[in-house]
Amino acid sequence: MTAHNTALPEFVPVVIIGAGPAGIAAATLLGQYGVETLVLDRHETVYPLPRAVHADDEVFRILARLGVGEEFAAHSRPAHGLRLVDSQMRVLSEISRGTEPSVAHGFPQMNMFDQPELEVMLRANVKHYPTVTVHGNVEVTSVTQNQPGRVRVSFLDRVRGGEQSVQANYVLGCDGANSATRAAIGAHLYGLPFTQNWLVIDVNTEAALDQWEGCHQLCNPQRAGTYMRISETRYRWEFQLLDGETVADYQSLADVETLIRPWLRDIPIHALELVRSTAYTFRAQVASRWRDRNVFILGDAAHLTPPFVGQGMAAGLRDALNLTWKLVGVLDKSLPESVLDTYEQERKLHVAAMILMAVSVGTAMTGGGRAGDLIRQVVFPRMQGLRLPGTRASAVEGVTPGLRSSDLVIKSRRRGGLAGTLCPNPVLSDGVSFDEMVGNRFALVTSVPLTDAQRGELDSRGTVVVAASAGSELARWLREGRATAAIVRPDRTVMQASVDTAAICRAVPAFAGTRGAPVGYDSSAR
Repeated sequence: MTAHNTALPEFVPVVIIGAGPAGIAAATLLGQYGVETLVLDRHETVYPLPRAVHADDEVFRILARLGVGEEFAAHSRPAHGLRLVDSQMRVLSEISRGTEPSVAHGFPQMNMFDQPELEVMLRANVKHYPTVTVHGNVEVTSVTQNQPGRVRVSFLDRVRGGEQSVQANYVLGCDGANSATRAAIGAHLYGLPFTQNWLVIDVNTEAALDQWEGCHQLCNPQRAGTYMRISETRYRWEFQLLDGETVADYQSLADVETLIRPWLRDIPIHALELVRSTAYTFRAQVASRWRDRNVFILGDAAHLTPPFVGQGMAAGLRDALNLTWKLVGVLDKSLPESVLDTYEQERKLHVAAMILMAVSVGTAMTGGGRAGDLIRQVVFPRMQGLRLPGTRASAVEGVTPGLRSSDLVIKSRRRGGLAGTLCPNPVLSDGVSFDEMVGNRFALVTSVPLTDAQRGELDSRGTVVVAASAGSELARWLREGRATAAIVRPDRTVMQASVDTAAICRAVPAFAGTRGAPVGYDSSAR
């Protein structure tokens, strides 16, 4: 619900600072578990300007998990992949993405969308959870931890006036790149010496541009650029600003026409409406620490990712999915508090790998001047088999790296196992997807029949058993991972896998936060 005239509580288990995608995702997931949560945000409504525009199939899967899959499908546009083009608009290479549901996650691999529209969906959806309160028009002034297990959040209420405060067991700082929560825990950003200033141009037009329906990356040694169709009438261009240029040089359609003309062909410039022209600084940074006792940071507060592989917003959603179920287990005492240490252990290395991938791709696309252009003409046509930094996948596979070992990712000594990777989301024999069946619970996926005693013990721990029948996608996945059983966490990461099914059954943790029917999943977009 949204707080207006209702009195705010003096204490809640969780306070979230920031109501962007990461903050609202975390609030929604906690709401699905019935955890009382207060979200504080500077704005009363959604920030109106577009930022993120791309979601892959893994992100689509998370959005379906939150409950907005059908609505997102109706407002997004599946794209065909990425084309790398030279200054003459000749195609250097093409990385295709299917518009049909992927095998891995069950949704299209590349989806273009308008971020304000998505945030409106997420804010409307979180109202379905009565334990979640969103309170806007506030300015958080301090986050302090003066008592064991308690965090005090003080804030100025612009509507009521005066300073108020609330206490919580845990605080999640989802307050963006200039995070005050990050400063409160004594963290700072560090990273690669990668800083680029880019111009972002959003336009509306009813005119048909008749371009290939995917992302075009302009690999021009003089000025790199990107083109994307976002919706039926919305288009975006991004261009690297040259030395001495500022966004003030590009404030009208006449100013930007020279840049975007190669995509317009004979369409007159007056057929376009300039929605905005602004500048962004692309950085590659990670916070030095993501936690101080009971305060955590997520999303852009914890990391900044250049947009070249479209993973900035995705990283924040992964943060929320990784941390929330662990908080639930600690709050209801079914999991030890030590599991919270795994949040930074798992997510920091993962996001660092994604940032390295983005910087590597961005540098390959934009760097090196004319010499770099010659290299691109040779290398890019061979990208089909090129391995991306930080992953075991090629550029065409679109697979993010697995999580490193932790107390909740227990890997075998053999390379290439399933632990740390994501479980697929196939449609099962009864017509429901894996995610629908499992909901917010732990799952044990097995290709070997279990005994009644094993099933009873797993049920007592809140675990759902998913049988991988012969010939099924899950059976193939287990076989390729050299396992007969796998423990799948509520965030769909494989905790442990082995051919010793009995040992895997014994290793499943109890998770009391899952009592009741699965909630929130929206598979209708598949």
